[in-house]
Amino acid sequence: MHPLLYPPGSVVLLLGNEAIARGAIEAGLGFAAAYPGTPSTEIVESLAGVAEHYGFHVEWSANEKVAFESAYAASLCGVRSLTAMKHVGLNVAADALMSSAYTGVEAGFLIVSAEDPDMWSSQNEQDNRYYGLHAYIPVFEAYSPWEAKELVKYAFNFSEKFKHPVIFRSTTRVSHSSGPVKFDAVPSVKSTGRFVKDPDRFALMPAHARKLRVKLIEKWRSICEEVNYSPFNKYIDKGSRKLIICCGTGYGYLMDCLKILGVEGKVNVLKISTSVPAPRRLIMNALGRCDEALVVEELEPILERDVKAMAFEEGVKCRIHGKDFIPLIGELNIDKLIHGVAKFMDVPVPSNFLNPLKLSIEIPARPPTLCAGCPHRASFLELKWALAKSGVKDVVYAGDIGCYSLGVDEPFRVQDIILEMGGGIGSANGLAHVSNQFVVAIMGDSTFYHACIPALINSVYNKSPMLIMVLDNRITAMTGHQPHPGSGFTATGAKTEEVKIEDIARGVGVRYVDTIDPFNVKDSIERLMKAIKFVLENRAVALVNSRRACTLMVVSNARRKGVSVPRYAVDVDLCRACGICYNQLSCPAITPMPDKKANIDPLLCFGCSVCMQICPFNAIKPLETPSKDWEEVWRVD
Repeated sequence: MHPLLYPPGSVVLLLGNEAIARGAIEAGLGFAAAYPGTPSTEIVESLAGVAEHYGFHVEWSANEKVAFESAYAASLCGVRSLTAMKHVGLNVAADALMSSAYTGVEAGFLIVSAEDPDMWSSQNEQDNRYYGLHAYIPVFEAYSPWEAKELVKYAFNFSEKFKHPVIFRSTTRVSHSSGPVKFDAVPSVKSTGRFVKDPDRFALMPAHARKLRVKLIEKWRSICEEVNYSPFNKYIDKGSRKLIICCGTGYGYLMDCLKILGVEGKVNVLKISTSVPAPRRLIMNALGRCDEALVVEELEPILERDVKAMAFEEGVKCRIHGKDFIPLIGELNIDKLIHGVAKFMDVPVPSNFLNPLKLSIEIPARPPTLCAGCPHRASFLELKWALAKSGVKDVVYAGDIGCYSLGVDEPFRVQDIILEMGGGIGSANGLAHVSNQFVVAIMGDSTFYHACIPALINSVYNKSPMLIMVLDNRITAMTGHQPHPGSGFTATGAKTEEVKIEDIARGVGVRYVDTIDPFNVKDSIERLMKAIKFVLENRAVALVNSRRACTLMVVSNARRKGVSVPRYAVDVDLCRACGICYNQLSCPAITPMPDKKANIDPLLCFGCSVCMQICPFNAIKPLETPSKDWEEVWRVD
């Protein structure tokens, strides 16, 4: 049974993201839209799995901007809506976010921003509470899966009460931790509505926006008062002259630290549920009872600055600490927090927290790598060989964000710039006009639909000579195989039109468009050489779509269908230990033996045959002839 389908009264172990999804369901969700991105993906993925059962609409959108706009518009029709994205996704949706605060909403509208302190899977560590401050949108934070579910329900009601969008801020440790969550009843779902025209409010012409700005500030004053009454605020009064103010994940870690240090009864604790806007009256009441305070929050000192400003304005004589005691960088944990709390409480840090744990053996590094049989690996090798055979030596690779970002490492080194989603072609455009180097832009298929099309149009319009290589594995692979506009099916599995990359490229004026199969090495190299020649001779854009389905998805489908995966092996008598297969292809299934001859691990081999094709001595052979069924599961037409 899907974890979100258990009946009311059940206590279910849920991932934080699943708890957020359950909270939305219990709040009467009618519409959800998102673009996948770690650590937010499981929210809408969970909703998609139960959408038919509960009767609401769920979609994976082309990008976060479209997802935001779709969910916002659903709210204007009186349907409770949600959009979810990782923190950098809110940058993509920022234009719509800022304007939505001016117009407000009708039904509850929740924007989930899942942030990634320590950058486990992201390019930066931005704190999106700044967006709340900038846009006049409240930001709610939970510290556990259970509170996340309950706070989501409260946030929907809050949004609807003020007819205003709200941000729910999660972080990796909330989104990807698990905890027991008690289920409540699910109301009847309203998934359809009607838009009531009000151009003075919803059509943001300057004359309208000026009036709405005044209303926004008035509404914000009411919101600032309301957050003082949130039932998720909590004040623990121990009669101390010391106070710790915290929000989000900081609360759970703080309570553990106080227990470890043995000072639970020696400090007052104020836990708040909205760091934007901070509950001023609640904070001032707590500050007025103490001489010294510590603010615990993850990432930026947003709450700390607010608390210090409040104390100054109110003339409260209280020394306030924050990032002078608590790290500014990375996610919080007990090891990081306990030193600052101990310093604040003037107690020693336990000895086991003073010395880092020493391992009895040195664990070898395990850097991330492309999977065995990944078509991207073949594409990179073919690109490098095609450039070399074309006599092109000085190359700049403008990369993008996806599995293929691993091309930054040896042996490929085909990602010189990785800026943000869709940045490959845009960066390549600038390089192409100011550098004499040959420019290659590399991106994945999902990234192409997400943010590359305007840059592609720009490169055609401005006659930017570059080779664009799209790595088309038919899915949004890095975040867990979510569909995109080229996959042919929706978030709920329904069949839909495939939007072909080649058609888009031709439609915007790219003169040279070709499609290669990266598992056909010789043909791919020849076709890439033709594309390179076109760029050099015509000083124009050429686009090559390297299309092969994600190996993990194919092998999974093959196993479900009972189709055997062909394996390959090395004939040691023919192998000359040249190392091309394990050095240049760098497949993790292939390793050198002590004599430098290659060995293929049959448990890791996924039967792509690329190693066999590139071996100059024909030393790699299939252990069995690939079946027609095996060829069929690979079909992407």
